[in-house]
Amino acid sequence: MSDREAHCYELIADCRLRAAIDLFAHTWDPVVLAALRSRPRRRRELRTAIGGISDKILTETLHRLLANGLVDRQAYAAAPPRVDYSLTDLGESLVDGPLEALGRWILEHGDELSDAQERTLRMQSTPG
Repeated sequence: MSDREAHCYELIADCRLRAAIDLFAHTWDPVVLAALRSRPRRRRELRTAIGGISDKILTETLHRLLANGLVDRQAYAAAPPRVDYSLTDLGESLVDGPLEALGRWILEHGDELSDAQERTLRMQSTPG
């Protein structure tokens, strides 16, 4: 077994690869991470910056990102209460690494991807 094959086996055997891919499986996770890239934000700021996300989905997404150690929650004793969300070092490494690379890839290949999807839809809707 080569070193590369052994490395791939280790990733599959202990589920690290699946855990990493799961970070992109939830539609809103990368969007929220990207929205936090520039600075910490409050919930309302996040919803405004993102647009189209319900409060329920934002709550679920933030809980998932917190549980994965990608986002930090800082509560301040103020009236009214204030909570800021920010990227952890781990979250920054994801945003500045794989997420940024995926963004570059989709800018370069997004039209090809859309064209392929449209062709598939046309073929599926054509009788015969």
